[in-house]
Amino acid sequence: MRSNRIRTTVLAATALLAALSLTACSGDEGTDTSKPGAAAAAGPTADKDGGNSPSPSATPAKDSTSATDTEPAADAKPKTPATVTKTKAPAAPKPKSPVTCTGSNTKVTVTKVSRPVNHLLLTATNTGDRPCYAYHAPMLRFDGAQAVFQVLQSSRPQAVVTLDPGQSAYAGIALTGEPNGRKPYESKHLGVIFADRGDSPVNSSPAELTLPGTTYWDDNGFVTYWQSEMADALTY
Repeated sequence: MRSNRIRTTVLAATALLAALSLTACSGDEGTDTSKPGAAAAAGPTADKDGGNSPSPSATPAKDSTSATDTEPAADAKPKTPATVTKTKAPAAPKPKSPVTCTGSNTKVTVTKVSRPVNHLLLTATNTGDRPCYAYHAPMLRFDGAQAVFQVLQSSRPQAVVTLDPGQSAYAGIALTGEPNGRKPYESKHLGVIFADRGDSPVNSSPAELTLPGTTYWDDNGFVTYWQSEMADALTY
């Protein structure tokens, strides 16, 4: 009886040791995922396709740079070149054709000069809006005269004097010539008539001038052709 009891005790102890051994082995091979931190320590787990899914700690950190930072700046976009519009310069006005100088498109003045003596200077200034031709010599008539004043033919210029608007032509008046025994005439007014290309008078608008002071003239006096320079008009 005693030997059977000892045998039973030994068998029970052996069974207990075997149970403890199995429990220890089971603890070494598995991990209790219900405990905190167990899943992190267990490493990657298998997904349904048989692959290993990365653990949460293995997920790469999100780049801190925002998506908007990687977009090109507005200034970096290609700029459309500005369109240059060329404006055509207005055409130059066509020059107006010249006309004949007359009393209506010129201003005529008469002045006394110190040199030469007994001379007057006649000036015609173009007041029109187009050039004018001062043809030949002015036709002069002193008040009380029976005929126009004679013209000095040797004063003819090489070309017709052309006056642009604002320009002037000049004619010299020699009041007296060589004494002829006659008494000089006294006049206070002078009529000036322009000539056309054919040397005919343009009577549409003669200039009527007041002579400076008391003016004396005689039949031996003369008037020059129109000149472009004052000095040329007073040379004779």
